[in-house]
Order: sequence, then structure tokens, then C-alpha cells
Amino acid sequence: MSGFRILLADDHAVVLRGLRALLAAQSGWQVCGEATNGREAIEKVNRLKPDIVIMDLNMPELNGLEATRHIRKDLPQTEVLILTLHESEQMMRQALDAGARGYVLKSDAGSELLAAVESVRRHRRFLSSRASQMLGEASTLATHDDVATREPLSPRERQILQLLAEGRSTKEVATALEITVKTAETHRSNIMRKLDLHCITDVVRYAIRNQMVQP
Repeated sequence: MSGFRILLADDHAVVLRGLRALLAAQSGWQVCGEATNGREAIEKVNRLKPDIVIMDLNMPELNGLEATRHIRKDLPQTEVLILTLHESEQMMRQALDAGARGYVLKSDAGSELLAAVESVRRHRRFLSSRASQMLGEASTLATHDDVATREPLSPRERQILQLLAEGRSTKEVATALEITVKTAETHRSNIMRKLDLHCITDVVRYAIRNQMVQP
């Protein structure tokens, strides 16, 4: 387990600087790249092929949850460690289901991030103290209704929903994703139907409620 390469994905410059300084100080650890949105993270992972991605969840264009799904599908040898502000048991479960190997709250990062990276680099799951506590608390509340509450949207639909919630028009969505306007309109109609949404305000509220965008 000598040197290995880490890519950072977070849309806050101060967080990226702090992470780079912390990680670069560790012997044999190399920060090979940075990304400020999910789409850029996917592109750089495919190009740089890091061993680990430290990923924020709330990022523009494509959130960290969707980026994790893409990365783990395209490059399963690259591990993903989520570093987030969100103390959400639902979000943590979704991240682990998407293929993330670890979940660390930013409030725990100072004391636990290095241990998390060390664990994830060995392909072992790591949950920071508060994340582990949330999971334990939630397990006592689980019900048979879990199946009914699963996300009804496809990965492409979730990506389009985020872009719409960020204020993109259907034409802008089509351009960003390199699809036709008609295809984007079809996806938008399917999203509204599946989620029983009736206007763009409903779309924004849904995205905020499910932590796909920040209010």
C-alpha cells in the first residue's frame, strides 16, 4: 500500500484548499486533480483514474450522488468517499447504495477524515462517528414501507431534474446533456408525471427537499 492518488470534488474553493493541504502532507498520498461539479468529476476520474475520489454531495450541474453512480459503474476500481454537511440517514443510505465506500460528515472531518481515507483505500467501509450513530438510530425505525419510498426516477431523469431545479430551460438542458430538445421535453414530462409535480416551483421544492440542490 505505497503511494496512491486522490481526486477531490467540491464546489467550495476553501474546502478544496484545506483538503489538498491536509492530504498532501501524508507520505505517499497525491492529490491528482480537483473538480467543482459532478460532471467535471466524472470526466476527470475517467481521464486521471485516481484510486479514491473524495466527493461532496451538493454540487452544481450533477450532484455527488449521481456522480458516484457513474464513477462506480464506469471505473469500479476507483473508490468514493463522501464528505458532506448533510446529517441525513436517507442520503447516507442512497450514497452507499450508489457505491460509495465511506460517508464522513464535514463536522467529523478534522478527527476522522484521514482514518476514513486509510480505510477506503483498503476497500473497507467507513462511517464517521455521527454517520454511524444515525444509521444505528434509523435501523430501529425501519418499516416495511421502505420499498414504496424508493426513488422512482432513472439516473438520467434525476440529472435533468437537478438541472431544471437549478433554473435551466428545457433547451439549455438539451444542450448541456447533448440530447435533442424533444428528448429533454419527454424526460421533463415523465419527471412531472412520476412525481406528481405541476410546475417548475414544484420541481424546485422537490429537489430541495431531497437535497439535490441547495435552497
